[in-house]
Amino acid sequence: MLYTIIKALHIIFMVSYFAGIFYLVRIFVYYKDTDEFAEDKKKILREQYTFMARRLWNIITVPAGVIMTVCGITMIFLNLGLMKTPWFHLKLTFLIGLAIYHYWCWKKVLQLKELNGNILGTANIKLRQANEIATFILFLVVFTVILKSQVIEYWWQLITGFFVLVFLIMMTVKLVNKKKKK
Repeated sequence: MLYTIIKALHIIFMVSYFAGIFYLVRIFVYYKDTDEFAEDKKKILREQYTFMARRLWNIITVPAGVIMTVCGITMIFLNLGLMKTPWFHLKLTFLIGLAIYHYWCWKKVLQLKELNGNILGTANIKLRQANEIATFILFLVVFTVILKSQVIEYWWQLITGFFVLVFLIMMTVKLVNKKKKK
């Protein structure tokens, strides 16, 4: 029963964490979108986006990430057999990617604060593409957890499908960005 409760909490806080990460990078995009605005509008919006990013990071994303991680580690200790399964090692590998992405987001939050309303140096298209990284990681982790050993058995079909998905999403981002420029 304890394991199931911890698992439920892990899933709930995973959803909260990803909601925070998804919206956080979208705020970076909105901040960058203000480059062409009039100075007074730009200043107000950039202050607001910086404030929103810091609040989102400190109040939702990081606390949810910590609770999600604590629950995940607790589940490992309650079921040490997980460490013997190849699919779980694959999940942990994807989570290392998520940790790297989390670090990148944290650096961007700090960068916004230090910019004091000045221009964010990252290109708009790069921010829009970076916004999809969390989606890719979420797909990888969820499919790995749900399919378990089938992920290992059907790895090449899943990788092919994943790259098709990545390609379609990236092309959609480029198309939307192209339409936005017109």
